[in-house]
Amino acid sequence: MKMLVMSDTHGDSHVIEKVKGFYPEIDIVVHCGDSELPYSHEALEGLKKVRGNCDREKAFPEEEMFMVHDVKIFVTHGHLFNVKNSILSLSYRAKEVGAQIVCFGHSHILGAEMMDDILFLNPGSLLKPRGRKEKSFAVVEINATSFKVDCMTDDNQCMATYTFDRQ
Repeated sequence: MKMLVMSDTHGDSHVIEKVKGFYPEIDIVVHCGDSELPYSHEALEGLKKVRGNCDREKAFPEEEMFMVHDVKIFVTHGHLFNVKNSILSLSYRAKEVGAQIVCFGHSHILGAEMMDDILFLNPGSLLKPRGRKEKSFAVVEINATSFKVDCMTDDNQCMATYTFDRQ
């Protein structure tokens, strides 16, 4: 199963469509907030999506949780958990809901790490990256024994691949 994860597109519906176009057969597409588009915008149709601090429409949920086979995925923007300073509060919430993968944005900093058997993934930003010049998103492959994360540029070039063992 593969999941495309993006965040912080700040009004650019074209980049959302462009990235989705790279993966027409992808199983799930996640937007971690700050799309700055209406909830019902066609670029967001069919996506798992949450409200970021720049999203004004209340139709966006603050959190999204769903199962993929036996894996619970938790999505939030991150601003309510102060992720620019630490992911500690976010890790408490992930444990509280029993998540195995946490997708979040807000900081615009691409990163993936395993902590306490939970994968924390920030796909960076497809508009205004921080900490690097490349605009980014991520593709997560979930299988029985591992989570594989490909960190991709907005031109679909792989910058890094990480594989994390599942518990």
